[in-house]
Amino acid sequence: MRLSPDEMIFWEYGFLKLNATIVFTWGVMLVLALGSKLITRRLSMELERSRWQNLLEIVVTAIEKQIEEVGLSQPRKYLGFLGTLFLFVATAALCTVIPGYQPPTGSLSTTAALALCVFVAVPLFGMEQQGLGAYLASYTKPTFIMLPFNIISEISRTLALAIRLFGNMMSGAMIIGILLSITPFIFPIVMTVLGLLTGMVQAYIFFILATVYIAAATRVRTPEPEPDAEPNP
Repeated sequence: MRLSPDEMIFWEYGFLKLNATIVFTWGVMLVLALGSKLITRRLSMELERSRWQNLLEIVVTAIEKQIEEVGLSQPRKYLGFLGTLFLFVATAALCTVIPGYQPPTGSLSTTAALALCVFVAVPLFGMEQQGLGAYLASYTKPTFIMLPFNIISEISRTLALAIRLFGNMMSGAMIIGILLSITPFIFPIVMTVLGLLTGMVQAYIFFILATVYIAAATRVRTPEPEPDAEPNP
């Protein structure tokens, strides 16, 4: 029983290995790229639209609304990055119905790469919104003593993102593998369906957490107005 796609090796030469994590990761990216190209090649502004365009508009509108509700005032600015994160994790989970497929998010290397994308994107969006000086100064708020703690917080939440997604995705694959070895096939099928639901939930959680981190980094802090001086008696 393979608990991680890293254990499935397709090709090996010396220290070079082509495992299922790499193959399925690029496979998911190819599916997303080709699907996007096919759906958007004939977009229509009329009332009659294809079912795929209607589906895409529903997904984009839902993601954009979630970004706005979290607190980002310009959701379209972050739609490309955050929407891609959500669609990648969700597609990786939905493809588990394909025989022989293992979600690349079941590998710590993939979830770490996704978390690093968020780790890099947060300060980039923050510096773009607040400016370099103001963003770096936020690490010393409310006092300069908080600088190392804020840096540790950035690193620890990145690790938490990677480990949370990895643990939840791998645990589902482990449960299904165990049930396949000790129970009839009908019960693991039910667990596979529940695994699809779990994958969508994890995609949503990862997307929301990334949005919250970016919203916190791009929030412009306005100075509080000074209280009016009391009149002399």
